[in-house]
Amino acid sequence: MPARLPAAPPAVPQALHLSRLAQGAPGQWVALPGGGVRITALVGSQAGVPGPGWVVCLGGEAVVDLPLNNFVRLRATESYRVPPGEAWTALPVKAATVLLFIPD
Repeated sequence: MPARLPAAPPAVPQALHLSRLAQGAPGQWVALPGGGVRITALVGSQAGVPGPGWVVCLGGEAVVDLPLNNFVRLRATESYRVPPGEAWTALPVKAATVLLFIPD
């Protein structure tokens, strides 16, 4: 009877460093693996992700420009829910601003 090999240990879970991921492609929305969540490192005015969802400021500070001359200022750890059909643009106020978008 052949000798049994020990079972391979389970894979070690890997953490995803969101700010580093965003800084790898500054000024672009980067999709996180396995879902519709996106992240960006703002370097100038940037169009928002279409569709409803949550905009979360992970670091820095941003202005979310909305229709009808409205805006929301997001500081680190603050969020805003974009309603369906609302176009938006994000502008960095501070350096190293990182936004996360979580669709509904």
